[in-house]
Amino acid sequence: MTDLSRRAAAILTVDLGAVVANWTRLRDRVAPAECAAVVKADAYGLGVAHVVPALAAAGCATFVVAQFDEALAVRAALGPESPARVLSLGGLPQGTEAAFVANRILPVLNHLGEVAAWQRFARERGERLPAVVHIDTGMNRLGLGPDELDILANELDRLDGIDVQVWMTHLACADEFESPMSAQQLGRFQTALARLPAAEASFANSSGIFHGKAFHFDLARPGCALYGVNPTPHLANPMLGTVRLDARVLQLRSVDAPMTVGYAAAHRVERAARIATIAVGYADGYLRSLSGRGHVYVDGIAAPIVGRISMDLITVDVTGLPEGTVQPGGLVELIGPSRPVDVVAAEAGTIGYEVLTSLGPRYHRVYDRVSSGPDAR
Repeated sequence: MTDLSRRAAAILTVDLGAVVANWTRLRDRVAPAECAAVVKADAYGLGVAHVVPALAAAGCATFVVAQFDEALAVRAALGPESPARVLSLGGLPQGTEAAFVANRILPVLNHLGEVAAWQRFARERGERLPAVVHIDTGMNRLGLGPDELDILANELDRLDGIDVQVWMTHLACADEFESPMSAQQLGRFQTALARLPAAEASFANSSGIFHGKAFHFDLARPGCALYGVNPTPHLANPMLGTVRLDARVLQLRSVDAPMTVGYAAAHRVERAARIATIAVGYADGYLRSLSGRGHVYVDGIAAPIVGRISMDLITVDVTGLPEGTVQPGGLVELIGPSRPVDVVAAEAGTIGYEVLTSLGPRYHRVYDRVSSGPDAR
């Protein structure tokens, strides 16, 4: 253990081997389709600079982000010679056309105005420029709606100068396997593709991959499943956990009734108890909604969070643990083998996506040796 690890208030360990193994499982499941990797939001909080090189070394050739600056970070992580594709879902911000081309980033064109802007730029350069076109099949967020799709299908010259590499759409209810909406969207997407020039098609996200081959098309775009979130909430999680969060015990104290613990005296002690104060709070992304609901684990034994989670601290009732198990300076598990991210999310009343993407910058991060970068930062 390094000096930094010894003094760190909390340690976030990222298992890049598990991330790669999860991608490999999904790659094999969608074959012969290509399996991309969605690495937006700093690879769901795990760190693009480490996750992207590990996945690229394993053979991943397409990366997907939400914003242009995220795409630049992926390009930097891949290196200037990488042939990998980088897709930016957030469209084509005005005046960014040259930057997309210079950095070999594929814009995902979400409406006819962006299609027209990309076409104009292609004509100015005198060449065909690659892009992805998003078709909305029911999400009603981004993408060409039915009216714009009709216009495009009837006026295909709007695509002159544009090399459409992928037609894509996005599932609205992918993790609700009983919902009829996924099948409805599949039908709409198939109908749209029949009206448009041939190109790759991309539909399935993490959960969509588990709807079957009909949803795989040419390019699957898993995100949360790569990082250990269960893409099949109705079944056991087929993915490996990828993160472990351990936090330092700062102090251990004995309290008794009628004492209270924490802000607003939110927890009232009803019997003699031992309270451990842990060096993590909502400033670190450990969600305040876990107050009075969450648990930590010490040597495989659960201990409940009591009182309100504050900016930097949480308090835990360790009365039920054997004497000596918890000591100042020791570590307790907040996320990990005993506390999978989906369990933490359920206790917080949210989803694993939010738990992962909330992971804060104050953690001392440790990466396994799959990464081509440094072992820790």
